[in-house]
Amino acid sequence: MRNYRQTFLLAICLSFFFSLSALGKNPMEGGLWKDTGGKHINAHGGNILQYRGTYYWYGETRSNNGPVSSLGVSCYTSKNLRDWTSRGFVLHVSDDTNSDIQKGCIIERPKVLYNARTKQFVMWFHLELKGRGYETARAAVAVSDGPLGPFRFVRSGRVNAGCYPIGFCMPDTTDLRHQLLFPELQTWWTPEWRKQIERGMFFMRDLAGGQMARDQTVFVDDDGKAYHIFSSEDNMTLNIAQLTDDYLRHNGSFVRVAPGGQNEAPTIFKQNGTYWMITSGCTGWAPNAARLFTAKNIFGPWTQLPNPCRGEGAETTFGGQGAYIYKVSDAKLRRQFGGAEYLFMADVWKPKELGNSGHLWIPIHFEDGKPVLRR
Repeated sequence: MRNYRQTFLLAICLSFFFSLSALGKNPMEGGLWKDTGGKHINAHGGNILQYRGTYYWYGETRSNNGPVSSLGVSCYTSKNLRDWTSRGFVLHVSDDTNSDIQKGCIIERPKVLYNARTKQFVMWFHLELKGRGYETARAAVAVSDGPLGPFRFVRSGRVNAGCYPIGFCMPDTTDLRHQLLFPELQTWWTPEWRKQIERGMFFMRDLAGGQMARDQTVFVDDDGKAYHIFSSEDNMTLNIAQLTDDYLRHNGSFVRVAPGGQNEAPTIFKQNGTYWMITSGCTGWAPNAARLFTAKNIFGPWTQLPNPCRGEGAETTFGGQGAYIYKVSDAKLRRQFGGAEYLFMADVWKPKELGNSGHLWIPIHFEDGKPVLRR
């Protein structure tokens, strides 16, 4: 009987080990993750969408020729969140020199939503125009009639031009419009400069033309309303902006979150009526400690909490940077993630060979009522 029990326990352990191995030879390590064709999954900064029993993993496709290396957006499909089959590009960069997404542009952090009302698949992504570095800071949208595309590019631009955020203090906006002209505010990172950023100096700078939109994600709430969450104001401040019912535009309702706090790579989920957001600091391609925010209303107020990571590598988010938080609805599939309902999807960036950047999936568990990422 003892030998039988030992054999049985060994079988369980091996089964768990191989289930992890199927997920990129242990997703905790953030290594190369091969698809069913034996090639590394080149889909970064993206998200997973479940549609009619199939999981669709979208992400930016990169070459290994440096940061400006966007090839488009690719998609992989799976029935079990382990074995992924490449479906090729769903959005290509364009040969048209008049297109915003012409070859040489930068496409980052694509996220796809399904709109049940319009029966369309809507993709939002961060776009930088060719030859402009990261100065244009645009949000872009594309649509498709099916999950595998091809997605049709619709437009790109800054966000919420001429709109004021919810709760913004209006009486001193005239002063804020001219703050950048003051000599004492020409030097960044001084206490006086930081105070003016918090008040909205950069926001007012961009009011007429629209707010900057860089690292981004999307979120659909229980009522079907969708939100675009993005880094703005030179990555100093997060915006949470509501989309129109067709998910194709912003409706003008938004808030500034953690002004002056330097947050990027936002990821968000909701459990039992509470919103949780995990972000990254701004340290380029180098990993840093994750930040945790919480709110009872998506428009805030948001409260920052300590780093949610635990264990070796916690101060660098285990070498990764968040891309998306996916809710695993299938209880059977949760078993391979230790029963966790949510997965923190992250990228382990390799700036010299972005196409080979690793994937890191970490189950989110709750301890003392707060989400924890534990390695």
